[in-house]
Amino acid sequence: MYKVSLAPMVDRTDTHFRNFIRMINEDIELYTEMITTQAILNGYKEKILKKTSEENPVVLQIATSSLNESIEAAKIIKYTDYNSVNINVGCPSDRVSGHNMGAYLMSEPQLVRDIAQAVKEYSGKPVSIKNRIGIDGKGILENDRKIVTYEELLDFIDITNVDKYIVHARIAILKGLSPKENRTIPPLDYDMVYRLKKDRPNLEIEINGGIKTIEDIVNHHNYVDSVMIGRTFYDNPMLANEINKLNGKVEIEIKDILKKMFHYVKKIEENGEKPHHFLRHTLGLFYNTPYSKLWKNKISPTNSNSNDILEFLSIIV
Repeated sequence: MYKVSLAPMVDRTDTHFRNFIRMINEDIELYTEMITTQAILNGYKEKILKKTSEENPVVLQIATSSLNESIEAAKIIKYTDYNSVNINVGCPSDRVSGHNMGAYLMSEPQLVRDIAQAVKEYSGKPVSIKNRIGIDGKGILENDRKIVTYEELLDFIDITNVDKYIVHARIAILKGLSPKENRTIPPLDYDMVYRLKKDRPNLEIEINGGIKTIEDIVNHHNYVDSVMIGRTFYDNPMLANEINKLNGKVEIEIKDILKKMFHYVKKIEENGEKPHHFLRHTLGLFYNTPYSKLWKNKISPTNSNSNDILEFLSIIV
């Protein structure tokens, strides 16, 4: 079976989008948005940690730079039904690295190790790490330090010592590039991730970065255990249906997806919530088909509702 996961994406991989992907594919491992330990400790936990049982399996991704905060957050996470916890050591945002979180933490592997061990102990859940192949610390780290060699990556892996790593196959430039630019400008180096799996075969290695097609998924599985895909799922969620076929499962028909969406939106309406919070995530449902523009026009308005789904269903059936 080809293992695929949905990458954590801020403002995208909320409970609504995760439910949407689960309507199409039952096997893809889903990730939450990146959630800081401070938010878990000080925010509205019911909203921040919201998840439905239909989404499982789901990984909770946290961002932190404090061992004590991580311990206290883990005590809360223990009583959620998330399948596991992932520690973000890959986000290149200035806002995140400026608080010594995300990719910045590749410069402090001992702290990452201590946080990972503590979260595992106090939450009682498996813990993984999502990191880059390296970082350019100019303007952030002392002496503008760079951590970009394979040997330094291997040291980070050996010191942090968890069972699973999701590795974005680019370095992170901690200052001067936007998160979007950090996903495109630093060149991909898949070979470094392949080498990591070869040298540490006992570890579960998942590859991330620039993966867009079924052919990409198949090729990467020749070298690593699994792949993570982000914005391609958001732009073209029916890729999840292609993965069904790849894994020998029956592809779900579009009318059946729309029926699931209708019932989901009806529940949202009955709860007094706005359907747009869900429907805004579904704009790509008819990606690269003749129905794409019509669908977007139908469900883009903020007052779109379950009746709009039924009307569209009557058009395509």
